[in-house]
Amino acid sequence: MKAKYINPYTDFGFKKLFGEEASKDLLIDFLNQLLPAEHTITNLTFRNPEQLGAVAAEQKAIVDIHCENEKGDQFIVEMQKAKIKFFKDRAVFYTTFPIREQAEKGDWDFKLKPVYCVALLDFEFDDHRAQKNHLTHVQLKDQYCQTFYDKLTYIFIEMPRFTKKESQLENHFDKWLYFLKHLESIESIPEILNEQVFLKGFEIAQIANFDEKELSEYEESLKIYRDLKGVIDTSFEEGEKIGYDKGEKNGYDKGEKVGYDKGKDEKARQMAKVMKNEGEPLEKISNYTGLCPEEIDKL
Repeated sequence: MKAKYINPYTDFGFKKLFGEEASKDLLIDFLNQLLPAEHTITNLTFRNPEQLGAVAAEQKAIVDIHCENEKGDQFIVEMQKAKIKFFKDRAVFYTTFPIREQAEKGDWDFKLKPVYCVALLDFEFDDHRAQKNHLTHVQLKDQYCQTFYDKLTYIFIEMPRFTKKESQLENHFDKWLYFLKHLESIESIPEILNEQVFLKGFEIAQIANFDEKELSEYEESLKIYRDLKGVIDTSFEEGEKIGYDKGEKNGYDKGEKVGYDKGKDEKARQMAKVMKNEGEPLEKISNYTGLCPEEIDKL
């Protein structure tokens, strides 16, 4: 049975729900669940990623959605579909651009507007294995765990860790995560999501409403997502097997680490092959996989 609604983990689906003027109120509602009261958003302006000249010139990578509110606060919002090397470094790197572009010519006192990086992750952080919480807020703190600087905030949402069922949803944010995680598999709108913002989301996400061009773009985006997902799942299984076999000889703990590391490297190579076959730019493949251009050329 074909899905009735789009997969929001695809580039097309994520931008359809959150990255267009017609759906701007959905993004505002979602972000307001994550922000402190003093930064509540009433309106947003989308920024073209190319306006961040340093991104195009230095890295040539794409930020999914870049926007600012009426007070000038900056927001980077993205759906990250696959693990990439140095993901946290990458998040920090991207926030330097909206910080630097605030510089003013002439006399300037260095006062900055807040910058938020909000990332929905279709994977779990490797170093978060011991925790179960799906939501991580990060700010710069001192040795006493007091906030040292409150104008730079990273919010990571590890979607695989959100496992609540419909009957367990406690608040509006829970409903948002449930909506995003299960959208593609929903056949009829659950009563608990019978609210104006989600009803509009379902209307926007209904595939039957797409024209021929939109349908073609979505199917292509869905194919890329599924190919990448297949590579990730296969590589993880291969890594587990390598770890188990290695563990029989050298101890399970050591074997597990070796297998995990080899699985990550193999995943990166397989992901690069898929992206290369899909015609993705070399710089983007390198950014997503951590492989150097020379390695990618040899694939």
